[in-house]
Amino acid sequence: MPAQPYHHGDLRRTLLEAAAASLETDGVDELSLRRLARDAGVSHAAPSRHFRDKQALLDALAEDGFRRLSAALERATGAEVTSSAGAREQVDALARAYVGFALAQPTLLSLMFGLKHAPDAREELLAAGHASMEIVVRVVTTGQEIRAITAGDPHHIALVAFATFHGIAVLASGGLLDGVPADDLVTSAVDLFWRGLTPEA
Repeated sequence: MPAQPYHHGDLRRTLLEAAAASLETDGVDELSLRRLARDAGVSHAAPSRHFRDKQALLDALAEDGFRRLSAALERATGAEVTSSAGAREQVDALARAYVGFALAQPTLLSLMFGLKHAPDAREELLAAGHASMEIVVRVVTTGQEIRAITAGDPHHIALVAFATFHGIAVLASGGLLDGVPADDLVTSAVDLFWRGLTPEA
């Protein structure tokens, strides 16, 4: 398709979606604003209206990834929790939503956290990353409020939960689980994690 003059309903969103797909199939090194412009049918200069260079595109991809991750976690944990059983179901739903997101786009996940922890990480990216973690903190805090989860620093508990399920996702995406299905491992991890969270009688 020949390049057209810049005129697009939502070029920024189109470029982000195409870049996310390219990231998983071709990797970061092959990502190109010029190629994305060609595929979108716009001039090679058009993307510069939204992303000044490739790094700006990568930053935007990471920020958008965190926003989409937060949306997935919100959908999984949106139900009101009033019982221990409900709190456990919410932890399970949270874990599966996170691992599902991570396994669907492992290269994006690596980019998201790599850029978030870079020394020059943008404030908008840091905020988007923190928003995802705050959903995990909220799940823990809600469980503590109804005495389904033991007392303790909810941020620390949330970080342990994140580390557990992030680790499963990274190992699974790398084919390092020795044939154990990721879903089975998530089930076992939730069981073990919940036992540690349950207050002693």
